[in-house]
Amino acid sequence: MAKLGFVVVAIYIFIALLTPILIDWGLLPNSQEGLNNPIFSSPSLSHWCGTDRLGRDVCVRTLEASGVALQVVFLAVTLAVLIGLPLGMLSGYLGGFLDRCLVLLMDTLYTIPVILLSVVMAFVLGRGILNAAVALCVVYIPQYFRVVRNQTTQVKSELYIEAAVSMGAGPLWILRKYLLKNVITSVPVLLTMNAADAVLVLGGLGFLGLGLPESIPEWGSDLNMALVAMPTGIWWTALYPGVAMFGLVIGLSLIGEGIEDLISDQR
Repeated sequence: MAKLGFVVVAIYIFIALLTPILIDWGLLPNSQEGLNNPIFSSPSLSHWCGTDRLGRDVCVRTLEASGVALQVVFLAVTLAVLIGLPLGMLSGYLGGFLDRCLVLLMDTLYTIPVILLSVVMAFVLGRGILNAAVALCVVYIPQYFRVVRNQTTQVKSELYIEAAVSMGAGPLWILRKYLLKNVITSVPVLLTMNAADAVLVLGGLGFLGLGLPESIPEWGSDLNMALVAMPTGIWWTALYPGVAMFGLVIGLSLIGEGIEDLISDQR
């Protein structure tokens, strides 16, 4: 499953890197220059996936949205790991007042539905790639915090940790030297699962008009625009962005499932 997932995600990365080059070379039409194209043109040799209500090429816009989705998701999960992992380790190892405050904060965030929290954060931060990534990041920080904290509280009672403390090792040394390598094994699985979920949440924000500006290709906003056209038989404006989103989610999910099975076998 992991191999298949890596192949799928690699295809998306390849598309994301190649599409801007092909546009610059004039081999693909610019998705923002659709004023001279007919609106709602059905798929044809000139427009493989048809055009949308603004005359933009659906195929090119869907391909460009792949790169945008990968950027936002990569930033979101990376920020979540960089914030959630050290906070979870510090909270689990030090305990006390800091632990109680962080647990209360993270549990509060965790109880809020993902889409609701992301909508609130997106509304507060505004629209944009970085803002969307930060909004998604806040959603996933509690998950890393809870997993890492629980593992840290279990590992810190091991005899070799107590021996290191008795020999004068400080908290930062123990966290970096002994605890990090024990708690980081669960991060890859959680990261890929969150990445798959982030694709859907980003699409949901775009569908609600809270994700990225309309000028930036994004699957969710394209599906929102296609909602009005669907009842009139204009299916292509919704089909291709939906299939593209579905494919990336499946690829990331397969990677997560494969890594989880691999870790379980090693144990």
